[in-house]
Amino acid sequence: MAGAAPLPRAARLNAPPRWLKPAVHAVAALPGLWLMAAWAELLFLDPASLRLSAEPVAHTHNALGLMALRLLIATLAVTPLHRLTGWVPVMSLRRMLGLWAFAYAAVHLLFYLHMELDWSVPLLLEEAARRNFIFFGLAAVLMLAPLAATSTRAAIRALGGRRWQALHRLAYAAALAASAHFILRVKGFQWEPWIYLAVLLLLLAVRLVPRRFMPSRRRATPAPAPAA
Repeated sequence: MAGAAPLPRAARLNAPPRWLKPAVHAVAALPGLWLMAAWAELLFLDPASLRLSAEPVAHTHNALGLMALRLLIATLAVTPLHRLTGWVPVMSLRRMLGLWAFAYAAVHLLFYLHMELDWSVPLLLEEAARRNFIFFGLAAVLMLAPLAATSTRAAIRALGGRRWQALHRLAYAAALAASAHFILRVKGFQWEPWIYLAVLLLLLAVRLVPRRFMPSRRRATPAPAPAA
C-alpha cells in the first residue's frame, strides 16, 4: 500500500513541534499535581507538614486562583505573540491553555464552595452580592464556562465562525473580572495583582493595533523584484 502523501512545506512549517503540546500540558498540570501531593502528605503521612503553609486551605485556594489567572493571561497572549512574531505553531496552544485556565478556575470555585460554604449555592450568591471580590471572581468563572463548553470544532461549526469569535471575546472580560477579584481580594496595596492587570491591558492594546502594522506582517511582505 502506498504511503501517505507528504504534507506541503508550508503545512510542515506551521505544524507545532511534537514536544510543544505535551510540554505545555505538563507545565499547566504540575501546580495542580503538586497541590494534590502536598494534601496527600498532610492527610495521610505527616499531619504537621508545612508544604501548604500553616494555613493549607487558604494557601490552596490562593494557588488555584493564581494559576487560573496566569493561564488565562497566557491564553490571551497567544494571538498577540503570533502577530508579533509570525510563529504559527503557537496558535495551537490557545484552546489548550484556555481549558486549563477554566479547569483551575472551576476547581478554585468548587474548593471555596466545599471548604467555606458547605456546598451552599444560595450562600455563594449571598456572598457575591455582599462582597465585591467574590462577585468578580464568580463572574469570571461564569464567563469562562461557555467558552470552555464551545471550545470544540463542532461548536465552532454550530455557532458559525463570526458568532463563535464574538462569544470568545468574553475571555478578556473574564480576565478583567479575575484581575479585579485579585486586586480586591488582597489586603492593603500589593503590586502583584496590579502587575497582572498591566500585562492584561498590554495584551489588549497589542490586539487593538491593526495587523498591517505588526512586525510579522511587515516581514511577510515580499521584497520588490529587482529592476531588469
